[in-house]
Amino acid sequence: MIPGETTMPTSEAGKVSGIPIRNIWLLMLYASDLFRQSERTSYVSAEENPDDIPDLVAEVLAHAVERRLRRNLTYGYESEHAVLTRVRGRIDVLTTMADKLLARGMIACDYQHLTVDTPRNQYVRAALDGIARIVGRRDLARKCRTLVLSLERLGVSKRVPSRIEISTMRFSRHDREDQLMVAAARLAFEIALPSEAGGGTAILAPDRSDTWMRRLYEKAIGGFYEVVLSPLGWQVETGRYLRWPVDDATEGIEALLPSMQLDIALTQAATKRRIIIDTKFTSVLTYGRFGQETLKSGYLYQVYAYLRSQEGQGDACADHAEGVLLHPSVGTMVDESAWVQGHRLRAVTVDLAESADVIRSQLMRVVD
Repeated sequence: MIPGETTMPTSEAGKVSGIPIRNIWLLMLYASDLFRQSERTSYVSAEENPDDIPDLVAEVLAHAVERRLRRNLTYGYESEHAVLTRVRGRIDVLTTMADKLLARGMIACDYQHLTVDTPRNQYVRAALDGIARIVGRRDLARKCRTLVLSLERLGVSKRVPSRIEISTMRFSRHDREDQLMVAAARLAFEIALPSEAGGGTAILAPDRSDTWMRRLYEKAIGGFYEVVLSPLGWQVETGRYLRWPVDDATEGIEALLPSMQLDIALTQAATKRRIIIDTKFTSVLTYGRFGQETLKSGYLYQVYAYLRSQEGQGDACADHAEGVLLHPSVGTMVDESAWVQGHRLRAVTVDLAESADVIRSQLMRVVD
């Protein structure tokens, strides 16, 4: 993600990468782990008023941190190198001999110590500090800053963990209560990334990175369907890989075949229905040779290959699966379909410049 200063208004439609969007925070909410982990009812008001999403995230984060403080923060082991008067952990022989430490009654050691100043807690502190700058409610901003001071008094430093440290965070059965706190911190961080410019409050500018926006759109659609459809008996898969049904293959063909990775697959076992959704953060239409509007052929061929390649593999859902191109609207709403060789192919657009309620209805049309 590339931080920068946004110029897109949140209460009326602006454009990101040429796509009209009313509120980027709504997509960020749908894409977040927080949306998947928390109770669905917690987000009804936030969906109706997307400008309140930073306040919602800050409230969830503050509540999670307060609960962890009451039950003690999770400790972790951190590596440390020091010159000591006694052996602790593993002896650093090279440093000890090179610096002639034994002659002074000292010894270099590498050891681990138990501390509350872990990357996880540092990450939460930084998220609280960042979200406090953009929330609308003063009492909530004050609560976040108070929690930052509480973490500081306990020994959590101001250091911001690297992306590698964040991506490698793992939760055991002893610290699962940290999951909601970290999920809220992750979304708070994305909402309140610092600006390259000095001073003032800065919000993430997604138009600085088309790749980031494409991934956000795909993850938001997947997150929405996972939360809304899973209770209705649908299995929601994202990023699933498909195998080519090859026969009589030469030795090197497998390495040359392009991979087939689905964006989203929705399966309802009771009705033997499967919907393959391909999301692209771009217009679904283009202009043909004679100036007429047509579907982009590459995207259509891609979905067609996904559907036909999985036939006859013993999966009843795959034999008559549906393929959907689900793109944001760029001035023209599209909802067209046709049956092609036993599969329903469909092109649908969603108007991200509309309210959250309308966006929800448009997304549900895909499975209705």
